[in-house]
Amino acid sequence: MNQLIQILAENARLTSEELAAMTGDTPQGVEAKIAALQESGVIRGYKAVVDWDKTDRDFCTARIELKVTPKSGMGFDEIAGTIAQFDEVESVELMSGGYDLGLTVTGKSFKDVAMFVAQRLAPLDSVVSTATHFVLKTYKQGGILTHGTEKDEREGA
Repeated sequence: MNQLIQILAENARLTSEELAAMTGDTPQGVEAKIAALQESGVIRGYKAVVDWDKTDRDFCTARIELKVTPKSGMGFDEIAGTIAQFDEVESVELMSGGYDLGLTVTGKSFKDVAMFVAQRLAPLDSVVSTATHFVLKTYKQGGILTHGTEKDEREGA
């Protein structure tokens, strides 16, 4: 089962026949295992890795570090669950080190993200402090290179 999960994590577009050949199973067996993985919540969804710089979509991504005060008896789960409900929030992770929660947030512009942090995130009772880091360019996402051998025209000859 772990082999199937690893293959799907790398390429979820493979057919049942291709997956069967790679795992030594039957297509029907692969389909049953995938259905069981989805039902149990191991597989949570499927996404394409998109190089947004090559589209006309206005898009801004930021990493936000949060220091929070966890609620008694709830730990970090309550505040993390509240934050995860915001549409702008792509991911929430409990972190070790200098801050408690790491977020990935998207908006149409730097200003949109900054306003989200200032007006919706920072005012939450449990939030002690925030630090926002804007993503300027993505080179690799989900294990896939998004920028290859393109030459920077600003460089000298």
